[in-house]
Amino acid sequence: MAAEGGSTRAVVTALAANLGIAVSKGIGAVITGSSSMLAEAVHSLADTTNQALLLVGGRRAKRAASEQHPFGYARERYIYAFIVSIVLFTLGGLFALYEGYHKVRHPEELESPLVAVVILVIAIGLEGYALSTAARSANETRGGRSWWQFIRSAKAPELPTILLEDAGAVTGLVVALLGVGLTVITGNAVFDGVSTIVIGLLLVAIACILAMETKSLLVGEAASKANIARIREALLAEPLFDRVVHLRTMHLGPDELLVAVKVTVAEGTVAETISAATNSAEARIRAAVPIATLIFVEPDVYQPQAGPA
Repeated sequence: MAAEGGSTRAVVTALAANLGIAVSKGIGAVITGSSSMLAEAVHSLADTTNQALLLVGGRRAKRAASEQHPFGYARERYIYAFIVSIVLFTLGGLFALYEGYHKVRHPEELESPLVAVVILVIAIGLEGYALSTAARSANETRGGRSWWQFIRSAKAPELPTILLEDAGAVTGLVVALLGVGLTVITGNAVFDGVSTIVIGLLLVAIACILAMETKSLLVGEAASKANIARIREALLAEPLFDRVVHLRTMHLGPDELLVAVKVTVAEGTVAETISAATNSAEARIRAAVPIATLIFVEPDVYQPQAGPA
């Protein structure tokens, strides 16, 4: 699918950018002794690891269904996205908080601060490019939703994850640049430590948002309201079905939807007729909502409620 290709492209772009940035930041941190630079190096390393995890999850999710896993492996994408939030929280956020606290308690003078400034400015440009790539890919499916609505409602975890990580990376780099600049201007290295703590808090916040959204997908989210309306319309287009008693949907993966529905038919309808109507309704549902891969229709006899005597 085009959307899936856009997600993969955004992940690969972010991975390549973060790998180069992590190495350059690490070298800069060794040269300058900047804690905010070190925190950003670890941040980029965590992002690189996360993007690799997203690619692994996407590959594993494509495995065919098996006897042990009859609904397939599509949820692997959600599992690996949840692991991403854990890596970002621990390797990125907690490390930055520890490093910032240490540097505030024991400030150290920066060496060759110009090196840090140059690396941070270049990194902002690279991270900005990765963010714009992710934004362009997201715009292919975002529609009229705001960015926050897109992150909250997206069923594919890759693009929201990349968007949050890249936005956090650009923000963190600006904070690190501000910390280094204030340290140089004032001669007080505490500013470098404070900026590192701010970066840590930012990463922890992003990790918590990712964890909550991915947990919701793992538990099982229903189809969008638009798709539910299309499914209901497709069912009621079948003349044999009197009404829809209940309709349940759940995403097995971003592009795989489980549909379970109970409909009523007139009393005395023969089994062959019900079977033909069910097959027809399933075909209509798949035409209206192509991601509806598993459909279960349960017919029941319509029994109108008796009125008052």
